[in-house]
Amino acid sequence: MRLILGADHAGYEMKKGLISWLKSAAGGRHQVRDIGTYSPEPCDYPDIAEKVSRMVAGGRAARGILLCGTGTGMAIVANKIKGVRSGVAWIPAAAELAAEHNHVNVLCIPSRFTTLQKAEKMIQAFLKTKFAGGRHARRVNKIDVLDQRIRSR
Repeated sequence: MRLILGADHAGYEMKKGLISWLKSAAGGRHQVRDIGTYSPEPCDYPDIAEKVSRMVAGGRAARGILLCGTGTGMAIVANKIKGVRSGVAWIPAAAELAAEHNHVNVLCIPSRFTTLQKAEKMIQAFLKTKFAGGRHARRVNKIDVLDQRIRSR
């Protein structure tokens, strides 16, 4: 699976660990691209979130992973990009349900409130889980219709 990862300064260290893990035996079957940031110097999360989200929406990656202090800022920005459904996960079960019920294609991780090991488990759950469809498809379709209506104003 092609993955795109991005982080602001708060998620920089964790992103480095996750990329190393994803390229190792634990996640070695994935193609991983790092969109930045490339240092712990303060940066603006909207720039990173937009790049990752546009790559996912454009089909250059199957899924995206964004890290910032709370995950919230990244999720807000990611959800502004047509074709992206992002959500914040704090535990592996939340990441799994986001993929299964909400068809999330960009996972946002709160790096200040989780560990590298828990983030790895959240990503494992996110990547292995398929969208369930069924009643969840009806709900996701309603989100898409709302998005269309908002964008056509």
